[in-house]
Amino acid sequence: MSSELQKTIVYVGGPDLDEAQANAIASDNGWGAAVVLGRRGYQVGWVSEVAPVTSPDVAEVSARWQAAQGIVLPGFLSDGVRASSDDIKLAQALMERVLAGDEVADVLEGAPYADRLQPKYELLSSTYDEGDDQEIQTLEFDVMDGEELLAEGLWVKASWLSYEDEDTSLRFRFSFGLVGYEDVAADYERQLYAAEVTECVFPESAVISQNEGLKQLLLEVLSADDLIYVERIVYFNAPNGGAQMHQDVERGHAGVVYLQVSGSTLWFALSKAELISEIQAFMAQNIAQAALARCQVSSDGWALLQDWVADASTLSAMLDERDNEPLDVLINQVPEFARQLIEAGYASLLSAGDVMLLPQQGIDHCAWHCVYCVGGESGEALSFAIRGLNKV
Repeated sequence: MSSELQKTIVYVGGPDLDEAQANAIASDNGWGAAVVLGRRGYQVGWVSEVAPVTSPDVAEVSARWQAAQGIVLPGFLSDGVRASSDDIKLAQALMERVLAGDEVADVLEGAPYADRLQPKYELLSSTYDEGDDQEIQTLEFDVMDGEELLAEGLWVKASWLSYEDEDTSLRFRFSFGLVGYEDVAADYERQLYAAEVTECVFPESAVISQNEGLKQLLLEVLSADDLIYVERIVYFNAPNGGAQMHQDVERGHAGVVYLQVSGSTLWFALSKAELISEIQAFMAQNIAQAALARCQVSSDGWALLQDWVADASTLSAMLDERDNEPLDVLINQVPEFARQLIEAGYASLLSAGDVMLLPQQGIDHCAWHCVYCVGGESGEALSFAIRGLNKV
């Protein structure tokens, strides 16, 4: 564990507690109000914030970036969020219309979106992939200059974040080409156009893209001459929603900047090396097998996990496999493992204006993270990939 980690979150108790019991424990200890960490139909416990995150200096940001650790910048973009309140309210209304069943295409063809998109960005079609239960609708755009076609194949995909009926979290992803197949980093021009479409639909994107202080900080950390924000995603995390433990490594991208625009989320963020170490430490404890069994991991699954954790390189490879269910259950659903990460200092609470930086030097040297929506309301967030640029 890094000596720079701040333990700002405490584990109040397991998911067997009710709200009154959890808050009684928090009150007795002089902690803040307890909030439950639940996602996609399961809970890992109750937590409380005991101290705010303090702002790191540039040297600490650089050190944590090089160590592939998550970096919280508390309140870094609060001024921009406040200044964009009208756009944020409009984004909330867009989200609510989609939840009510309105077609995304119908929304974007009306005011104020059509005036922002046209005539440069021409909406060609809207589709729905019946083989993807998470997809809501995908809209495809051409980029025009009068009658001249500048670029094609841009899209915005609106999706549910999970398959759970009780999780109404949404994601709007802006990109181009064939989803999951094309190397998007190889097409710099269309990355820029896709970023512009994001700002037409969600103008609050400028809170990140036009902030000179954030840009200068990242330029120093990256030792780059310039940078752009690409592969943009706008999230609306709802109660019982969030993101499973994962990494966002993609060729050509240095990392991700995440901004909490509204609402609150609780994060676990740590380097892959730290995650591997925490998994191995947990599996060595006497409580591990029983804890996993309570989360429906069979004896065969336990034996498989033991084989994987015996070798760090094998465990590292299995973290990146899609079909790794006993490991996936361990890092996402086991309350005792969540408690271990919290007590090690890897948990942070983000509110409006707070930023999380997630470095991605490579598949084996990157920040792993998961997200829980906390509180009773959906919140908006921006997640943009960072692409450093250097003069030839």
